[in-house]
Amino acid sequence: MTALILALIAGAVVGLTLGALGGGSSVLTVPTLIYLLGFTPAAATTASLIIVTATSLTALYAHARAGRVRWKAGAVFAAAGILPAAAAGAASTHLPQAVLTLAFAATAILAAVHMLRPADTARPVSDDVRPGKAAGAGAGLGTLTGLLGVGGGFLAVPALVTVLAFEMEAAVSTSLLIISANSLASLATRSGAAVSLDWALIGPFIATAILGAWDGKRMAAKISGPRLQRIFAVVLLAVAVFMVADAVT
Repeated sequence: MTALILALIAGAVVGLTLGALGGGSSVLTVPTLIYLLGFTPAAATTASLIIVTATSLTALYAHARAGRVRWKAGAVFAAAGILPAAAAGAASTHLPQAVLTLAFAATAILAAVHMLRPADTARPVSDDVRPGKAAGAGAGLGTLTGLLGVGGGFLAVPALVTVLAFEMEAAVSTSLLIISANSLASLATRSGAAVSLDWALIGPFIATAILGAWDGKRMAAKISGPRLQRIFAVVLLAVAVFMVADAVT
């Protein structure tokens, strides 16, 4: 199977994940770029941010049209993460590739474990913004985005549910705003880094990811969220274990 076909298939899977779950796509994008398409970890994290930014903006538009995005709370959360994302993005270019790989794998494992936990469906709906809690969670998420090249949606969604008491549908939609802002901030600091990117693969990857994001939004309405999360979590655990084994051998 050629690299181009792999990029097209992987992009579709990433888009479906983002559209359906509001996150999680970036933790698949990085290992896909490294192990299937031959990118270095440094190039993969930068390319992942480009892919995730384009895809999340597309998915955000779709969710915004449906009126599901909580703009005020999302803006507070996202604003707090912009500077940490930029600073961490600059710092990541100086870290050894093995460190980035292990840190990414550890993050993926934590995300998978969280997704396998039973969801709390009894939380009340809230439009209130809790600036202190939102800013703290946003700053932590921004740091993760900049350092590891992940959009952070797999952490933004549970943070919005637990910190701001959002219902799941609003959390998924609003997380796309946060992902977009953090990814753009991190990309801005990486623009001058000497990283070679293969646009012949990134371009098709983005194209099918955008198409997949629209399908993922429709899929979310047909398949239960918990079932989607469990399937994704199992895949994510397998990928993380493989990355750890590869980094230490």
